[in-house]
Amino acid sequence: MTTTKPWGRFLLIAGFLAMLIGAIDPMEGSLLILPGSALVALGTILNNQQRSFIFYRLWSFFLITVGVGVLWITSVLGGIGGESAYSMWWGLLYLPYPIGWSMAMWGPDSPRWVLWSGIVLGGWFVVMMLLAIKMSANFDEPASVLIFVGFIGAIGLITIAGCIYRLRRIKSATPS
Repeated sequence: MTTTKPWGRFLLIAGFLAMLIGAIDPMEGSLLILPGSALVALGTILNNQQRSFIFYRLWSFFLITVGVGVLWITSVLGGIGGESAYSMWWGLLYLPYPIGWSMAMWGPDSPRWVLWSGIVLGGWFVVMMLLAIKMSANFDEPASVLIFVGFIGAIGLITIAGCIYRLRRIKSATPS
């Protein structure tokens, strides 16, 4: 049984807003997305959600934490690709971050406004992929760049599909 408590609801709204705003620029936005995902997980716990919801939110928080941690560590070490000592392939270690973000957007019990915003931001990820592909000729390792940005586009498409799926489930669950 779900009960909504004022603090839990506030934390969920604040966390989702932080995650949505941070996703506009996912690299710099990680400073918003990581604490936002923590707020969503905490808000889910405070609202006495079902254990499966709590586990889901904690799992997406864990994925975001791992991916953002790798992002920050590689940034401190000089980044990846180009002149750095690390190939673009190290960017695959970032994948838990966008996967966790996508899961958080279309997860169980996500509000409609989050799902609609997730569709818009998923489209933004596809646009970022197309822009990066257009600029990929300027990179030293174009094949790895194309694979890396292909994952960004795939995350965008998965987010769009997941949000549409949840919206359809909400629609079919409401009585006519």
